[in-house]
Amino acid sequence: MFESLERKPPDAILKLIGEYGSDPRAEKIDLGVGVYRDAAGDTPVFRAIKMAEQRLLDTQTSKSYLGSRGATDFCDAMQTLVFADGANSDRIMTLQTPGGSGALRVAAGVILRANPETTLWVSDPSWANHVPLLGGAGVKLAIYPYYDTDQNALRFDAMLDAITTAPAGDVILLHGCCHNPTGMDLANEQWDAIIDVIVDRDLVPFVDLAYQGFADSLDEDAYGVRKLLARVPEMIVTTSCSKNFGLYRERVGALTFVSENAEAAGIVSSQALNIVRTLYSVPPDHGGAAVTFILNDTDLRIEWLDELTGMRDRMKEMRKLIVTGLAESAPDQDFSHIELANGMFCYLGISPEQVAQLKKDCGIYMVDSSRINVCGITAGNVSYLAESIASVL
Repeated sequence: MFESLERKPPDAILKLIGEYGSDPRAEKIDLGVGVYRDAAGDTPVFRAIKMAEQRLLDTQTSKSYLGSRGATDFCDAMQTLVFADGANSDRIMTLQTPGGSGALRVAAGVILRANPETTLWVSDPSWANHVPLLGGAGVKLAIYPYYDTDQNALRFDAMLDAITTAPAGDVILLHGCCHNPTGMDLANEQWDAIIDVIVDRDLVPFVDLAYQGFADSLDEDAYGVRKLLARVPEMIVTTSCSKNFGLYRERVGALTFVSENAEAAGIVSSQALNIVRTLYSVPPDHGGAAVTFILNDTDLRIEWLDELTGMRDRMKEMRKLIVTGLAESAPDQDFSHIELANGMFCYLGISPEQVAQLKKDCGIYMVDSSRINVCGITAGNVSYLAESIASVL
């Protein structure tokens, strides 16, 4: 049977990780891997997570299965984190999932059961796994314009025009904040305009909120999803605790469905839980339990928010540092878009050939699109990085 299979090419990011690891140059810089890193290049465990894990160790009395929905207290806490005062509605149903990826896959299954002919619109560009996860599950996909790689700016008018052509009932996938890979987010007034179109066209918004707290604040980063809750009868929201809690390997996420009323919410819930049962049966518990402790305890929450603020401030500072360095090393080029972007990612704005030259000549690693993770920048390497970029322009 297996002789009919053909070898798949390695994932671009994993390939970069391997190449970077085998590069002997001391000055090498990794701007490719998609995790937060501190100034020392480490991806630390949050202090708040360590304290929550100790409480879990001291109090947990069983390792029996969770239900397919996951832990109710986790689901309630995540629902409040996303929707704040709007969370206590019988229209809303949240389930715990194995990371944001698990949430996306279950959502795809529910969409297919609800209407297999529905088209899901995805931004150009989008997170590299959106299309394989959603399209690979069988959902029909279409693309809407989002980012102009020549101008390093949003194509908002083109985005609005494209969404205006979507038939009623189609699903629009939106990044809640910290758009991956561009880092360029919708301003509040742009969210308002998009929501007007969604309401007028009777579209279903699908918000991937993977980076809440990484752009401006927990509340500001949820602007779009909270505005939508007040105006649309149905919505899908996927969330992840990989970034804002640093729980990458623990696979902690949530999937939320907003329905027209409580009866519809119960029907959607039954379908989602049936899909969960056939995919992974029950979600993992450990990381979600730690998140629940943090969100429901005043002291742990304060500790977590302090750490989250520090991470956000570091990313903003690294953006300023590289823009300043490039202004000195390459004064004829405009890299100001880097500072305008949010979160870990943005496009540097150079060609694949220049990306390859940076890797070969300078030991600087990024994907071909020139998407960079600004967490790879430090006060110690920014001058070398800026000079190296200038050398290939």
